[in-house]
Amino acid sequence: MSINVLTGVIVDLCIKIHNRIGPGCFERVYEEILYYELIKVGYKVQRQVMLPIQYESLLIDNAYKLDLIVEDMLVLELKSVHPMHPVFFKQIRTQLSLLNLKHGFILNFKVELMKDGIHRVYNNFGRETLND
Repeated sequence: MSINVLTGVIVDLCIKIHNRIGPGCFERVYEEILYYELIKVGYKVQRQVMLPIQYESLLIDNAYKLDLIVEDMLVLELKSVHPMHPVFFKQIRTQLSLLNLKHGFILNFKVELMKDGIHRVYNNFGRETLND
């Protein structure tokens, strides 16, 4: 599967969800609906994935929680905030780095138009999929 096809589907689904639900719900609501929509069209989706961090000889289990991973290639971080804080971009870059993945999205639903809440984030040194 092409990353561009996958991101196109996700953008379309986010616009659909935003048009139906609007910008006023908690992140959890958008996450659950997007998860439902992605599963419904047949994508592999992992939800609330916990990641460990290794710091020197210390292993910290469950140090990060990812909202969604789609098709083992795209990390989705959902937000429902205004304004968007710049630290959210650093947060998803850290997650991509920990997974050694290339592609991520921040999807902020607390916007008037969903197109303004979609932000693609890259890890230039990451791999295309978790299986690479």
